[in-house]
Amino acid sequence: MKTLVIGSTVCDVVIEVERMPKIGEDENIRQQSLHIGGCAFNVSRMLALFQSAYVLFTPVGQGVYGDFVRQYFKQEKIPILLEPARSNGCCYCIVDQSGERTFICEHGAEYFFEEEWFDRINTKDFQFVYICGLEIEETSGDQIISFLEKNPHLTIFFAPGPRICKIAKEKMQRLLALHPILHLNKSEILSFSNQNSLEKAVEETYLLNQNTIIVTLGAEGTYYKDDTESFFIPTKQVEPVDTIGAGDGHIGTVIACLSHSLPLKQAIQVANKVSGKIVQKKGATLTKEEFAELHLI
Repeated sequence: MKTLVIGSTVCDVVIEVERMPKIGEDENIRQQSLHIGGCAFNVSRMLALFQSAYVLFTPVGQGVYGDFVRQYFKQEKIPILLEPARSNGCCYCIVDQSGERTFICEHGAEYFFEEEWFDRINTKDFQFVYICGLEIEETSGDQIISFLEKNPHLTIFFAPGPRICKIAKEKMQRLLALHPILHLNKSEILSFSNQNSLEKAVEETYLLNQNTIIVTLGAEGTYYKDDTESFFIPTKQVEPVDTIGAGDGHIGTVIACLSHSLPLKQAIQVANKVSGKIVQKKGATLTKEEFAELHLI
């Protein structure tokens, strides 16, 4: 089961601080480092580690951040399919002492798609497709939605992200009408549904997408609902270093496991282990060696 991964690959500028300063305060950084990231890339990385067939459909632009991504792709032998003339932006990932992250993003070429690019895709090659809310929110998000509407055979995995309520209502309506599998965290689904309880939020959202909903709960584990059941799946407690990429790694693992025909519940159990591993290290992805330590395949 081959997956088409649509979205961004970015340079994450990770800035470590003791705590997030309030307005008007000063705060010295503990450390700064550059890492490869972006929601789509992070998802594709998990598919690669699980040896799942995929294509990463991501623009790699120009400038210092585009060159950073390009150099990494060449090093890892990842095909570059889209090279627009516009410069790439970057993501400033501020990580406090607890490991929690705050993102400040400059969106460049990596977040914008052109209609004619989708003509290059042989959709018959794919069964699954991943999309992120950050690209949908942008002006070219309609191009992605139109592509999905023209290919109803694709099973859509949609991770709206923390800016879920910033996505235009008409775009969300079009997407939810395609019955995507939704992957969110607790704060995202509560704010989107305007509900106070997780169970009620999931029930309300299920009425809109009529398909599986997966909600990550950090240290508590994961809650999911499909057409037959709702279930909590606990996870092992770990000491977080930073939480960058944990959600991407989780949904990437779920897609990878489903592509290998694992049941959803088992896929989520594996995804909990993977995201737990990701939060114990700096950066959004795992190396082959770190992945092997999990003894999953």
